[in-house]
Amino acid sequence: MIKVASVQFNHIPNDKVGNLKTIRQFCEKARKEGVEVLVFPEMCITGYWHVRNLGKEEIDALSEEVPSGRSSLALMEMAKEFQMIIGAGLIEKSADGKLYNSYVVAHPDGKVNCHRKLHCFISEHLSSGDKYTVFDTHLGYKIGVLICYDNNLIENVRVTALKGADILLAPHQTGGCDSSSPHGMKRIDVSLWHNREKNPVAIEEVFRGPNGRGWLMRWLPSRAHDNGLFLIFSNGVGVDDDEVRTGNSMILDPYGRILVETCKAGDDMVVASLDTNLLERSSGRRWMKGRRPDLYGDIAAIKGDEVSAREARFS
Repeated sequence: MIKVASVQFNHIPNDKVGNLKTIRQFCEKARKEGVEVLVFPEMCITGYWHVRNLGKEEIDALSEEVPSGRSSLALMEMAKEFQMIIGAGLIEKSADGKLYNSYVVAHPDGKVNCHRKLHCFISEHLSSGDKYTVFDTHLGYKIGVLICYDNNLIENVRVTALKGADILLAPHQTGGCDSSSPHGMKRIDVSLWHNREKNPVAIEEVFRGPNGRGWLMRWLPSRAHDNGLFLIFSNGVGVDDDEVRTGNSMILDPYGRILVETCKAGDDMVVASLDTNLLERSSGRRWMKGRRPDLYGDIAAIKGDEVSAREARFS
């Protein structure tokens, strides 16, 4: 059994110190529950949706190198202190000056892994990554990372599973998005969030609806089931610039079943014990062994109508 936790919290834009303080508070809470893997949302250290309106110099000032930056070092210190694997998102500045939406995973032994979002769209000044991220852990199982949009393309989860991932970390900033799709997500009235203490039922009902949990249930369980892996979904919650994130943080097993979830309109953490005995005999993992790679050439073929993640997201 591996004890894991998923956190949702309402980050503060541009306040890395404040957001790291919140992360530490959840680490302290997780330690009391014996958590071994703790997952925080996408870009929760730097802030997310406001970045789309920042110029390159402003984003550069918010970015850090990984693993030598102050935020990475803070995560490394917490991973060692609390003896758990900790993942959190930020803006990374690479050695060649490129900027990325990245996810840092710090291990108790000082090791650090970093995933660069493969389909980055939030700003023209941020680049997309070009590598999958799957790594060994001291727990004896492999962990993979895919950030938000990365999970929407089924090929990404399948490749991550084929590379050996047993547990997928899926940090997001979603729900309440203006998706531009007729039957996709829609914006949520910001006043519902501001009035959450007086009327928590109204906002939590929306979080459970088609712009929150209802949207996730159309596709998220299938990512876990079809690929035979555990999935830890961590999401932002509350006002994020001019949108409202719906939280809904949850943990799913290799059959796509929800082990634990929250619909709370506020910061929260859910904890579950993963029964790793489920992995080998799970339907998705067994069925993958019967794949027909000789038939899949079209999946990797260039059709000619491909566009960037940014064009696809905002078209």
